[in-house]
Amino acid sequence: MDALIFIVRTLLQVLLVTVFLLRVLLPLVRADSRNQLSQAVIRLTNPLVLPLRRILPPIGKIDTSSIVALLVVQFAATAVLWLLGAYPWVDVLGEFIQVALLNLLLTILQFYTFAILLYILLSWIAPGAYSPGAALLASICDPILAPVRRIIPPIAGIDLSALFVIIGLQALYILIT
Repeated sequence: MDALIFIVRTLLQVLLVTVFLLRVLLPLVRADSRNQLSQAVIRLTNPLVLPLRRILPPIGKIDTSSIVALLVVQFAATAVLWLLGAYPWVDVLGEFIQVALLNLLLTILQFYTFAILLYILLSWIAPGAYSPGAALLASICDPILAPVRRIIPPIAGIDLSALFVIIGLQALYILIT
């Protein structure tokens, strides 16, 4: 049963929720919507986001339909995992909502940790080279790294801001769990 929970958690929580998280994040970080990966995220999430958009108008720059779609997918993933026995202690609606929102927060922290790690690796392997993935990672990671870069300048040409951000993200992850 643990293997089934792992597979379902990976498919729903890590992959599906992350795609909807990207749908929320990409416009916020002003990522290029013509990027192939951005287009893939938009196409994968449109079946849920577009019907919600008819009901929920955006508030300023915030796409409320994408946020609601992300929450719907997160609650559905948590419900499936609960039915499989991943959360046997959850027995009331308040605990269910708390577990779902906590899982979403942990997914966001893990997403940014892995995104920054990939961003670092790409900067070492192919510095200055263009690829759709590198452009998207730069759009996602730069807003998080920029404030730290202002505080901690490069030392001997080595940018340590990503290291400090990852340490902070992991500390938050440990604190929350």
